[in-house]
Amino acid sequence: MEKKHQLGLSIGGLFVALGVVYGDIGTSPMYVMRALIEGNGGLGAISDEFIIGVVSLVFWTVTLLTTVKYVMLALEADNHHEGGIFALYTLVRKAGKYIIIPAMIGGAALLADGVLTPAVTVTTAIEGLRDIPLFYQAFGDNQTVIIEITLTILAVLFFVQRFGTEKIGRTFGPIMFGWFLFLALMGLGNIPLDLNILRAINPLHAIRILFSGANALGIFVLGSIFLATTGAEALYSDMGHVGKDNIRWSWPYVFTCLMLNYMGQGAWVMNVHHHPELVAGSTSVNPFFAIMPKSLLVVGVLFATVAAIIASQSLITGSFSLVSEAIKLKLLPRLKITYPGKGIGQSYIPAVNTLLWIMTSCVVLGFKTSSHMEAAYGLSITVTMLMTTFLLWTHLRQSGVRPLFAHAVLLFFGPIETIFLISSLTKFFHGGYVAVGIALLILVLMYIWHHATTLQSMASQEVSLTTYLPQIQALHEDESLPYYQSNVVFLVSQLEGDVIPRQYIYSILDKKPKRAKAYWFVHITVTDQPYTQEYTIDMLGTDFIVIVNLYLGYKIPQRINVYIRQIITDLMADERLPKQPQRYTSMPGREVGDFRFIFISEELSSLTNFSHWDREIMRAKQTIKRFTVTPESWFGLQFSEVTSETVPLAVAAGRQSNSFLTEIK
Repeated sequence: MEKKHQLGLSIGGLFVALGVVYGDIGTSPMYVMRALIEGNGGLGAISDEFIIGVVSLVFWTVTLLTTVKYVMLALEADNHHEGGIFALYTLVRKAGKYIIIPAMIGGAALLADGVLTPAVTVTTAIEGLRDIPLFYQAFGDNQTVIIEITLTILAVLFFVQRFGTEKIGRTFGPIMFGWFLFLALMGLGNIPLDLNILRAINPLHAIRILFSGANALGIFVLGSIFLATTGAEALYSDMGHVGKDNIRWSWPYVFTCLMLNYMGQGAWVMNVHHHPELVAGSTSVNPFFAIMPKSLLVVGVLFATVAAIIASQSLITGSFSLVSEAIKLKLLPRLKITYPGKGIGQSYIPAVNTLLWIMTSCVVLGFKTSSHMEAAYGLSITVTMLMTTFLLWTHLRQSGVRPLFAHAVLLFFGPIETIFLISSLTKFFHGGYVAVGIALLILVLMYIWHHATTLQSMASQEVSLTTYLPQIQALHEDESLPYYQSNVVFLVSQLEGDVIPRQYIYSILDKKPKRAKAYWFVHITVTDQPYTQEYTIDMLGTDFIVIVNLYLGYKIPQRINVYIRQIITDLMADERLPKQPQRYTSMPGREVGDFRFIFISEELSSLTNFSHWDREIMRAKQTIKRFTVTPESWFGLQFSEVTSETVPLAVAAGRQSNSFLTEIK
């Protein structure tokens, strides 16, 4: 049954949304305007037309992609109140086997974004220290100091993940509320410097600047414009944590504060254009920090650093959730997952945390400055947005809306995001290759795992349990053999009715006859719903065979021993399964016997007739498995009796073993 309910609109929910959802998009004003100015040749090369045009582009990009696509449309495509690209995929995966491709591409690109966001935001915030006279006098333009401070903050941030961030997270909402208010006030304080910036609301200025001589990059300026909306995907992904209503009602406040800040920066730059003496001697100026009064500069830098840390924290926890969902959907190998917080949403994946820390630190060390990192930033998220648009179009077609509307969504957002993608690709050789490389590595891993799992499923030889029921019953009643275990539990990879892969029968009857009081065949189905916990039972008319179909949501940990204990208690209470009194036990009156969980892994053999490519895929999966969590750890069986057995991968799918010899007559 569902345990997760939609989070309703509330003051507390609005603050949680501010703290969880908007970290990434909320820190974009720190670097967007600087990237636009530097991309056009610096402060000395810009014009009023350029500033009004690019601010208009920012305004309408955020309006169309974030407000219309995500806040208005995507939030309606919820999977039992959960959002994100994998939640959307589970809604549409019945549309065809190839629908997995955009989900894998989008998920891989989103994980790559989780590497770059902490590097860009924290470095940008720390670089603001240079605008503080005391710091500049001590260190000047020494970037090494900036890198050292950034790496220290990132090391602490990733280190504290193992302890859980639930208590710290409660303060994020009020801090981000203050941050957005600070952005708005800084913008409002500078807009009067040149009120012409208000003309940016007119979309004609956005269109004209793309083809104007004042814009040195032409349409490719959109690569930097897109940085203003990189956090849009988080609005959808975090829907399950905060509720769609809280996102929708908090977004107007966030949008207003962001646009006021962008306009304030634009007005300041236009004023500097007319009065260049205001920045005389400055080689590089970040308008975000420059618009702050000198008396508030220290506060602004500290505030920006805290906001950057919150944005990074949101991306890190989002990466944990994304990987966890991918594992449950069999798109990634099993990794150790812990839950340091009180709620299941507070997951922590040590391997992912370590890899994120290493890669983020390498990005900082490799690019050194935030302006260089911006070349890598944004490219991956354009891919995710494009894949989300395709999946959203598929969902709209399935959900019964008018086909014209569904096609209009694809034809409107698809070309826009494609243009943004092409514009971002111009950054490829300037650092974008890092984002592409990270995403491709993740995508290759997903492909290997998913394809190998599919191959194993196709190759498996299946038999009916009913066919072997007389033999299993005879073994169960054979008093000449000692009990192998009271309860023998097989985690079955495939199950349909009483049909299971042959290797489980082979393990009971052939490998070593396993006499037991009860034989359990447990199959786990990961449901489209995130928090389902249900099961069905079939005992084939016996009191010693239990076929269990466990239906677990893709966000539920698969702690098999907990579920089996509940099920056996229910069966004994209903007198469907005989009680198993223990003669020797430390718990008087114990009526449930001991358990042994048996895992059977399939290995390639010379009899498995796969193509060369498929054999290499299977070998790659076996290599990857050496570095992943063991089945007993994944299923919460570290302290249970566990046996691992190995069998060759289905002879039935390959060469037949009964025709090696031909009779000579």
